[in-house]
Amino acid sequence: MREFGIESLSSSQVSRAAKLLDDELAAWRTRPLGETNYLILDARYEKMRHGGVVRDAAVLSAIGIGPDERRRILGVSIALSEAEVHWRAFLESLQRRGMCGVEYVVCDDHTGLRVARKAVLGGAKWQRCQFHLAHNAIHHAPNIAIRKRIGTELRAVWNANTLAAAETVLADLVSSYRETAPKLAGWLEKNIPEGLTVFSLPDHHRRRMRTSNPMERAVQQELKRRTQKVRVFPNQASLDRLVSAVLVEIDDKWAADTKAYIKWECQDA
Repeated sequence: MREFGIESLSSSQVSRAAKLLDDELAAWRTRPLGETNYLILDARYEKMRHGGVVRDAAVLSAIGIGPDERRRILGVSIALSEAEVHWRAFLESLQRRGMCGVEYVVCDDHTGLRVARKAVLGGAKWQRCQFHLAHNAIHHAPNIAIRKRIGTELRAVWNANTLAAAETVLADLVSSYRETAPKLAGWLEKNIPEGLTVFSLPDHHRRRMRTSNPMERAVQQELKRRTQKVRVFPNQASLDRLVSAVLVEIDDKWAADTKAYIKWECQDA
């Protein structure tokens, strides 16, 4: 406000300005959507006062890539947890706004999200984020030596040229731990195939769509940078306001980018 020559504001002026901003942000959060081929889902947690106590609030968000080849932030929702009911309500709200045609979803394996995704987007292929899978594998490794090398070993799976080659590398990896680390071997055998769905996509799409990192880097890190100055939000309205404003900035930047994020003409290349 000082840049506009306003040195001080009354509480009523602040309230009016916040109301105008809230109306604009609410319109953005409920704007019509359209065809969305690829969908990336993620959540982060912020501190918020609720019912007189400080609670962890889940900030659910979605990125979509549609026929225009651009990535866009489709929506955001604040909930007190990542329970299935909240993820389902968020995904259903995106559909009510017109999101359709989702063929492929990238996200982590949170229980609530898994159930909601199956219920609402059951026809879409699911790619479990390879970045999160690698971190999970480290936690299942029985000793420091294995924890240090498991990431490199998994990259050999991720970077295979074909699904068949990836499955062969994975089978060899599982076999190598069958005797020395049987629990890890079992976990790898059960979980890593969920990170191989990306091989069903054209070669040109795989590197961008094998993890939820586009959400982590472009969205979550920027949200963290802006929200950490607040630390504890006084209520949900204030959290909604700041998060939505940051996401509008990011979305506007992406909309102005003339470079395609995914080029659909490469699908059959």
